[in-house]
Amino acid sequence: MSVEQSTRDVSAAIARMDEATSGQNPRLPGVVSIAVARDGSPILSHASGNMKLGGESPMTLDSVFWIASCTKLLTGIACMQLVEQGKLALDDAVGLDRLAPELKELNVLTRDSKGSYTLVPQERQITLRMLMTHTSGFGYAFDDIKLCDWARPTGIDDFSGRREDVLLRPLVFQPGTGFQYGVSIDWVGVIIERATKMTLQEYFQKYILAPLDIKDLAFNLTRDMKQRLAYMHQRAADGSLSVTDHLLRHALVEPVYATNESFCMGGCGCFGTPREYSKILAMLLNNGTCPKTKAQILKSETIQQMFTDQIPQYPIYHNDYCQSAKPTLANSCPIIPKLGNPTDGWGLTFMLSHERSETGRAAGSASWEGLANLYWFADRVNGIAMIFATQILPYGGELWTSLLPLPILTTCLDLEAVRHFQAIEKDVYESCSLRTG
Repeated sequence: MSVEQSTRDVSAAIARMDEATSGQNPRLPGVVSIAVARDGSPILSHASGNMKLGGESPMTLDSVFWIASCTKLLTGIACMQLVEQGKLALDDAVGLDRLAPELKELNVLTRDSKGSYTLVPQERQITLRMLMTHTSGFGYAFDDIKLCDWARPTGIDDFSGRREDVLLRPLVFQPGTGFQYGVSIDWVGVIIERATKMTLQEYFQKYILAPLDIKDLAFNLTRDMKQRLAYMHQRAADGSLSVTDHLLRHALVEPVYATNESFCMGGCGCFGTPREYSKILAMLLNNGTCPKTKAQILKSETIQQMFTDQIPQYPIYHNDYCQSAKPTLANSCPIIPKLGNPTDGWGLTFMLSHERSETGRAAGSASWEGLANLYWFADRVNGIAMIFATQILPYGGELWTSLLPLPILTTCLDLEAVRHFQAIEKDVYESCSLRTG
């Protein structure tokens, strides 16, 4: 294990992580938790367990994770930089059509009472705002039975790394008529590339990563990063863990990662260390400016726009039930199951809480997660942000809402991970003596 010093007493959080990753049958194989304050100083910075279940290489603060949908935050930041510059507009369907004419050619998948599928034309053009808020109609095949069934026997691989697999799929509803979590942000990444004539990796590096002094975060792993890559794990129905393959293999095998040729998936394609990712969260807390380098990534008014609910017409979208099409990746469960059916919002690429949480997180906080069981939040009221990272599949679970000690705060990717994330978050808030709402 490795720990960085903090001025706050986070011993309870550290002990909790160490206990969860210890013994012959640990509840978590390895975990890294990073919490930062508004000034970028560490509140908690701890790695526990091993890179691989049963292995001897310890998890460290330099361990590299597939951050999956935590990538969406970076793509959203890049998009809003271009909106600030007038190069993109959230509601300009005509301008979007010039950059991505393929979008208007995609049909909407419908199914009649007999189970027959039909593709019908779009009734309304997709906008960038729809893509940023998952109201465009795009879904993921792994958690949409209709889309998955329609694509068989060939099927759709959401993680193949091929542009055609990810981008060219039918919509599951008419644009602007619902909320469906899916590949919309991958399309945003493509639009950024076309608007700037740069790859998404090149854009991230020049306008986000370098200004924030972030080094270990990329779509295409260097050989050094690959050597520090944490193993992926699978949790069985009985709760046991085993080592499994990484999903996003195209970025991990030669010559792809060596030649920088892979598709930069703006929705789920990045790998990185949680410690470096926390610098992005600190920038959000500090209203768009890096507290360490003083580089302005976004204007404060843009940050406020991103933290404003974009879909008030869908206040309980988080409890929409998703019937899993691929149980090895996802169990059937609501998108973000919560007790008591409270309302929540959606900003520009992330969830917004409407209520104070029992852990201490203030109303208005942003949060999201990654498929492989990573969670982040940014509480601008209290000036606290955190990322909790493991590599475990699948997410979901029928009984979690009754088993968890606290109301579920984010998409339930793994029972043990969610429990420990919430408990550690509570420890962090208590160490700062901040329990406001």
